[in-house]
Amino acid sequence: MTFRGGTHDLWIRYWLAAGGINPDVDVELISVPPPKMVEQMRDGAMDAFCVGEPWGDQLIYQELGYTACVSGEIWKDHPEKSLTMRADWVAKNPRAAEAMMAAIIEAQMWCDKMENKSAMSVFMGKRGWMKVPPSEILPRAEGHIDYGDGRDVKNSPLLMKYFSDHAAYPFQSHDLWFITEDIRWGILPPDVDSKAMIAAVNREDLWRAAAAKAGVAAADIPKSKSRGKETFFDGHVFDPEKPADYLAGQPIKKIAA
Repeated sequence: MTFRGGTHDLWIRYWLAAGGINPDVDVELISVPPPKMVEQMRDGAMDAFCVGEPWGDQLIYQELGYTACVSGEIWKDHPEKSLTMRADWVAKNPRAAEAMMAAIIEAQMWCDKMENKSAMSVFMGKRGWMKVPPSEILPRAEGHIDYGDGRDVKNSPLLMKYFSDHAAYPFQSHDLWFITEDIRWGILPPDVDSKAMIAAVNREDLWRAAAAKAGVAAADIPKSKSRGKETFFDGHVFDPEKPADYLAGQPIKKIAA
């Protein structure tokens, strides 16, 4: 996985634990930079990885492996990357912070349009970015998932979303899930003040201002800071109103709930 406590660490831990495998006991998890993932597999340094595209598809193009599942199968419409800025910089440069966020929102809306996927793939494939042929980025960007094991799905609803379906909105309930999982795996202490932490770093107020600047219609902006209950592929439900119950219901964890 990419780094301890990061999204890919949590995806692979959740997936393994759901299958009865303790990620801290039964396997060894290591941190590897995304561009090195395929190379490490080729060299036999590891047996599997969890990372964002295009590296999963590269494993198939280079005939080194297959995709067991995409992360959307673990948690449909899950959040992934986040834009973070230092609080003191934002305080000193509020207009610049808002303008930068508005520009990113505009880019996200552009990337979601199917007619722009080809140009997006060309840009992402450049040497200064992923250094991957655009033709090997485009299929999954368009929702064509060849798992490499005989499964070949076209028009998958699990393609990456950048803005649609509130993909860009910083739901505080999602922050809470990540904190809860970090508690589950011993990255954060059980007594961490989740609400205080979220209140300190989640600037959804800035996002709303930036969205308005980017021309986002009010109807396309969530009314609530919570997306509500989230259901995972193994049937577990995360209720942001009861994170302790979710944690207690996980049979494999590093800490005692």
